[in-house]
Amino acid sequence: MTTAVTDTRIHEATAPRRRMDPTRKVALAGGIAYLITFAASIPQLRLFADVVDDPAGARSNTALLWGSWLEVITAVACVGTAVALYPVTRRVSRTAAIGFVTSRVVEATLILVGVVSLLSVVTLQDQFAGATGAQAEALGVTGEALVAMRQWTFLLGPGLIAGINALFLGTALYRGRLVPRIIPTIGLIGAPIILLSATATIFGGWAQTSSVGALCALPVAVWELSLGVWLVVKGFKSTRAVG
Repeated sequence: MTTAVTDTRIHEATAPRRRMDPTRKVALAGGIAYLITFAASIPQLRLFADVVDDPAGARSNTALLWGSWLEVITAVACVGTAVALYPVTRRVSRTAAIGFVTSRVVEATLILVGVVSLLSVVTLQDQFAGATGAQAEALGVTGEALVAMRQWTFLLGPGLIAGINALFLGTALYRGRLVPRIIPTIGLIGAPIILLSATATIFGGWAQTSSVGALCALPVAVWELSLGVWLVVKGFKSTRAVG
């Protein structure tokens, strides 16, 4: 009896550990990346509020620096979602998969351009503190221009491109039945809404951060959050998409 128990323990110790299903790994990586983008992007509106309201004003740049760092994390996680999910989405639609990777890279690039613009404002303040007269006015105009550039990248990246992301990935997930269809349906409904809202903002209809703009962005936010949670908790419904 003792020998049998010992042999069983030896077999359990030497047997190879069960590996996680490759589909589950893809879903987990993609879901975590989605949740990171969602969590890291939320604080930036508050952290950037002071510099957006008064680019040339005197202030501590700690909040701006933290917000910039969170934006870098958001940009990296943006690309991470597309790269992580590519092995699955390409089996459903190579066009949608490549389109999603491309749109995510464009979004991340725009986010980083915005970060560089705001960090340039910090550099101007540090190097030309105490400037007066014409120099101070020139620095103020330059700061406003840099902040304006960041605001446009914010509109085109997390605003306009977010709708294109939802169209590409939502189509692949819906066609492949990889998650409950209600999730990509929310994304496919929200995509044209946020695209129209971004277009209206470009032409002066309303501000991106207004109540109307926030309401138009809500469906895409719900789609991204629900997708991230589902992929982390449940994974894909089908394992046939990964070879």
